[in-house]
Amino acid sequence: MKKLVRSIKLSACIVAMVFSMAACNSGSSDETVTATETSDSSMAMDTPPTTADTTHKEHAAAVLSGVLPDTTVTGNVTFDAQPDGKVKMKLEISIPKKANMSVAVHIHEKGDCADMGKAAGGHWNPTNAQHGKWGSASFHSGDIGNVSLDAKGNGTMEMETDLWSIGGGDKTNILDKSIIVHGGVDDFTSQPSGNAGTRIGCGIIK
Repeated sequence: MKKLVRSIKLSACIVAMVFSMAACNSGSSDETVTATETSDSSMAMDTPPTTADTTHKEHAAAVLSGVLPDTTVTGNVTFDAQPDGKVKMKLEISIPKKANMSVAVHIHEKGDCADMGKAAGGHWNPTNAQHGKWGSASFHSGDIGNVSLDAKGNGTMEMETDLWSIGGGDKTNILDKSIIVHGGVDDFTSQPSGNAGTRIGCGIIK
């Protein structure tokens, strides 16, 4: 009888151990799933968004420098594409020798400042128009105009147009052209360049 009781107790213990192990294994499996889900969630939160950058703007610039040994010319010309499709130009220039005067500035057809600016060729004129004042009946796409300089020889100019583009077709693309600064003013009449005088400064649009 004692042996039978002992046998029953032993069997009960074995059954209890089996259920206990099953319960533990079941809990472990649940915890593993939970940990995996947490890890996946964390990775999803750390992944950067793939939305395209819509703030990018096309930009180009030219750094101006003198091409004559006796005249100092410094400055920058920037070009920025606008949301409406136009290009905005901002020019800042310094020519101490030309204080209180005006100088002509044009875009020329070649991106080359060699040979005292002569390598830049003539005015950029992709439409084969007559030279003239910007916005008049006839003018070159490179006919920027005259810039007034103050008592220190500093001057600025801003303009905006849909006749220019940064890249794109040959008739509008300003890249790899030159900005030429002349020693005199553009009379907007003389052909083909307005009798603006010697080239004293140059910068390539990049």
